[in-house]
Amino acid sequence: MNLSNLKPAEGSVKKVKRIGRGQGSGHGGTSTRGNKGAGQRSGNKKRRGFEGGQMPLQRRLPKFGFRNLFRREFEVINLSRLQEYAEKYQLTAINHEILVKHGIIRRKHRVKILGNGELKIKLDVRANAISDSAKKAIEAVGGTVNLV
Repeated sequence: MNLSNLKPAEGSVKKVKRIGRGQGSGHGGTSTRGNKGAGQRSGNKKRRGFEGGQMPLQRRLPKFGFRNLFRREFEVINLSRLQEYAEKYQLTAINHEILVKHGIIRRKHRVKILGNGELKIKLDVRANAISDSAKKAIEAVGGTVNLV
């Protein structure tokens, strides 16, 4: 083996497609761009979803729905869950920091307490919102309710 017979491995070097260099190259004339129209012209970029002038899919489908920018989402916790958490973690108070600490909610979530289930333990509850039935049930067992 010497320098005169070195060559790259088979298939590692591709032949460059020389466009617009005459008919003999096989890519002369229209330079692989087809005949006439926007696709042949320089500076043509079709926008996403363009279907060649046909009415695009996003315009053929009907519009629907509404998204309220000012909606306030709540993480819902029922009384039955409060009972479970109080027993599991030996809690006497339920508030945002405690719920975040035990991984029940995320820091940015707001909390709403709902009255599904029953509560047997006296709890001091601090939440962003609470239903009337939940408030009555908490106060019935001697607990307190504070809205944040």
